[in-house]
Amino acid sequence: MTNDAIQHSRDWLSSTRTHALAWWVPQAAIVAALIAPVPLRALIWLVALIWMGTACILNSRRCGRTHCRYTGPYYLGMIGPVLMLASGVVSAGFFGWLILGVLILAGGKII
Repeated sequence: MTNDAIQHSRDWLSSTRTHALAWWVPQAAIVAALIAPVPLRALIWLVALIWMGTACILNSRRCGRTHCRYTGPYYLGMIGPVLMLASGVVSAGFFGWLILGVLILAGGKII
């Protein structure tokens, strides 16, 4: 068995179940929380970002996936803008949250 095959088998993205738990569910929660009140929305987004960021970092360490090496810190870094919107440091209505949500989700895909 080659090293690539061993590394691929350790990649959480190779399992639909693990992929769903680590990324799809938190991403769906981010989208669904757009209709929630701001404090609840911020809490859901923070948990989802911490969850996905941690999953990416751990997956990068498990299998060496380059994508996860960058998306993990990206998701964790997006906690700052969420906190700024939630605390009112930056004033934004629903469309500000929507733009941030698109930036979070699309940014993870673009990376």
